[in-house]
Amino acid sequence: MDKPYLRILSNPPLENPIFVQGLPGFGNVGRIAAHLLVKFFDAKPFAELYSPTFPDYISIDTKGIADLPKYDFYYAPMEKNNLVIMSGEIQPSFDDVLAHYTVCEEVLNFVETLNCKFVVTMGGVPITEDKTEIFVAATSNRLATEFMEKGAVIYSKGKIVGGTGLTLALAKERNLDGVCLLGTTIGFTADREAGFLVFKFLMKALGKEIKEGLKDDYH
Repeated sequence: MDKPYLRILSNPPLENPIFVQGLPGFGNVGRIAAHLLVKFFDAKPFAELYSPTFPDYISIDTKGIADLPKYDFYYAPMEKNNLVIMSGEIQPSFDDVLAHYTVCEEVLNFVETLNCKFVVTMGGVPITEDKTEIFVAATSNRLATEFMEKGAVIYSKGKIVGGTGLTLALAKERNLDGVCLLGTTIGFTADREAGFLVFKFLMKALGKEIKEGLKDDYH
């Protein structure tokens, strides 16, 4: 393998799909939020992305079976829009800038073939005080304002590292609409609270209210 490789497992019917990406990073917030989406919708895997720029270790499941690191794409039906949810346990090394561009471009190439016109990336933003907020960055002033009115805080004059930010900015270059939702987190360990809040905020933005009492059901 000398370049990213996409394996198609099935071809689900997709109507007005929205692409949602949650990768590991600060507090593992994006990955946790994506996992909650998959669990809530009982989403089904339909594609996998492999890359030689992913870390050189493998995962072993409970049965002792070896698997290469990969990104998984899931399909979840909704009334108005289908969701294409992508997550994984890894990202390319943060020192390998070219690898991040290559992988993010491959991801966007694929979701464009699925006719995804809207992109949502999810992640965490480190803070030094225990303050719960959802920040938003967007591909346009209109979307930034729209999500601010939904309760998010504009993420101004900051940086978003890795695929969480790069996928959004590259989507903008392709004239795709999109937002990045960042949950505040104070640590580098898995922050389930922040992941749940990002999941809950996105669900509300999609027109589905999640009750606070259901939090434990999705952990």
